[in-house]
Amino acid sequence: MSRPKNQNYKGHGLSKGKEREQRASIRFKTTLMNTLMDVLRHRPGWVEVKDEGDWDFYWCDVSWLRENFDHTYMDEHVRISHFRNHYELTRKNYMVKNLKRFRKQLEREAGKLEAAKCDFFPKTFEMPCEYHLFVEEFRKNPGITWIMKPVARSQGKGIFLFRRLKDIMDWRKGTAGKKLTSSEAQPARSAVNPPGGHDARSSDDQKDEIPVENYVAQRYIENPYLIGGRKFDLRVYVLVMSYIPLRAWLYRDGFARFSNTRFTLSSIDDQYVHLTNVAVQKTSPDYHPKKYLASKHGPEAVETLFSDMDNIFIRSLQSVQKVIISDKHCFELYGYDILIDQDLKPWLLEVNASPSLTASSQEDYELKTCLLEDTLHVVDMEARLTGREKRVGGFDLMWNDGPVSREEGAPDLSGMGNFVTNTHLGCVNDRKKQLRQLFRSLQSQKKASS
Repeated sequence: MSRPKNQNYKGHGLSKGKEREQRASIRFKTTLMNTLMDVLRHRPGWVEVKDEGDWDFYWCDVSWLRENFDHTYMDEHVRISHFRNHYELTRKNYMVKNLKRFRKQLEREAGKLEAAKCDFFPKTFEMPCEYHLFVEEFRKNPGITWIMKPVARSQGKGIFLFRRLKDIMDWRKGTAGKKLTSSEAQPARSAVNPPGGHDARSSDDQKDEIPVENYVAQRYIENPYLIGGRKFDLRVYVLVMSYIPLRAWLYRDGFARFSNTRFTLSSIDDQYVHLTNVAVQKTSPDYHPKKYLASKHGPEAVETLFSDMDNIFIRSLQSVQKVIISDKHCFELYGYDILIDQDLKPWLLEVNASPSLTASSQEDYELKTCLLEDTLHVVDMEARLTGREKRVGGFDLMWNDGPVSREEGAPDLSGMGNFVTNTHLGCVNDRKKQLRQLFRSLQSQKKASS
């Protein structure tokens, strides 16, 4: 990608003109003072750069990206933490627009059965531009619950549920949902999960807001799967290293966020019931979805559920593959929010380009530390990997210009009969042992070839 030269034009990674393999140290920069900073500062051979110093690796926020990306030249080895127009997947209205377009494309090219594999997001309308389409749908199904979400805000701000068109009229006049947007409307999220439900500086694209605040009106999932009577959703991490070709990794660990109050549809104004917030690690003794669900529904039903979740990750990435500006300097760690209903169907709620990296508990800190360490291993500034790895720590290669098989060698995809995808969400994550074996093997290969 070309960069226009002007008085603000800045190059990075050029100071000594060394190749990536020859670098004695990696110069990093970030403005995020959380778990990420701890991981970067403790990484062997990495040196922090402040202010205007040259850097090799920058975990930037989206506002820096918008203001500086087009005026920055980056040397071959340099990496930054976002794709230029990441919002095509991470803004709620753009995500739905791209998924709808992709579903129509699949229907034309492969038929309705294939297109149906994209039916994992609730019926959604962009407001106000699709208001009349929404009203038409609303009147077809009177009495059901809808949820309104601002397209570019985070932390549950501005969200409200409704069942009457009058509430939308109030919203259009700017009076609806104010109890949810004011500061006093957020006690549940801030009191229960003070530093980390979502990082105020770095989460959910709030820095990429648009001048006129658009909303999406989305059919509310009225039959969520409940545990202990409480609603929850899952946060799952996907790392994309390239869009062309698509190369994506799935992290084994994640967490569930539970609502504070038992679920009921009798009071749709109570955000404590309907907005999930508390981080409960999958690795903790009180919650493990595979074990819990398998004991209640059987292992086959759970394998189908996790396979359906894999489908969500891949199809959503494919839906933006042709519109994302794929730059070799960019990678993206996405936080997917998935809701499961009583039929064990997973629904995509949203995708975050800046998932919270602030920890709310010791377990949360350990999970995010491992996640970030493994992200840096895959990004591989040190140039230690061969490019043929299918697992690096807690990350499993899910897609590499096509599905990746757990089996070694090239799989036979003709009938997909014996094909098992290389995903292990929720499985044992013996990452330290795997990393030791991986790097020991790579060192042996290096010695043998020298």
